[in-house]
Amino acid sequence: MEIVDAQVHLWRSGTPSGHHRQVPAFTAEELLAEMDAAGVDAALIHPPISWDPDSNDQAVAAAQRYPRRFAVLGQVPLDQPEASAARLPGWRALPGMMGLRYPLVRPEQHHWHSDGTMDWLWPVAEREGLPVATMAGRFLPVFRGIAERHPRLRLLIDHLGLVREAQDAAAFANLDELLALAKLPNVAIKATGAPGYSTEAYPYRNLHDGLRRIFEAFGPRRFFWGTDITRMPCSYRQCVTMFTEELPWLRGEDLEWVMGRGIRDWIGWRPVAE
Repeated sequence: MEIVDAQVHLWRSGTPSGHHRQVPAFTAEELLAEMDAAGVDAALIHPPISWDPDSNDQAVAAAQRYPRRFAVLGQVPLDQPEASAARLPGWRALPGMMGLRYPLVRPEQHHWHSDGTMDWLWPVAEREGLPVATMAGRFLPVFRGIAERHPRLRLLIDHLGLVREAQDAAAFANLDELLALAKLPNVAIKATGAPGYSTEAYPYRNLHDGLRRIFEAFGPRRFFWGTDITRMPCSYRQCVTMFTEELPWLRGEDLEWVMGRGIRDWIGWRPVAE
């Protein structure tokens, strides 16, 4: 079974945000060493432009050097609509580039999804066939409207769509609203960062029921394992085995889709031949 991590970061400057490792740089080679030790075959890089403005170039360079191991969901500036829209035709011609991702974590970005700043993005990404990932957990009603207006746009909800700064039961406060989005066939879930939502020890059993409910709503082809490893409270290997060994309802072909086949299919990331 191929294991593909649906979210990792690389950087070489800036101060990492939140609970990410407070190190000045995290390189492709450092990540590959950790992936190899954990049995992870490939990973989807999300450039952390919020703290390293040059991380998009670093991600593309990593995908160019290691095409079998890395692909990228990159960024163009949202507040420069004309220039950015002009860059998106042919965006996937960049090495490893599969689409776009916007966490919207900086204070000035918190309302970009609703104040008109992002309005240009959705039709352009839909037209160009570019999947878009975002931390939609804090604006699910607006996100639903975007998905409904752009049915040919493949969308990904980061980090299970849970409440970003909450843990345990509080992290699932908006679960019913999230599950309702499963009826929209152009919406998928990245099951990334799960261990960070629990105050318990591995295997974080208080999260298992919520994970099962999200999985059952979206199905194995729209529910993608991943880590965001640089802010996880456990080892990379434990991030893997939490899903491959500790969830009795996730087995067989379903497990294969969740652990790698699904994210490749959703964003059109074809394996590179030996």
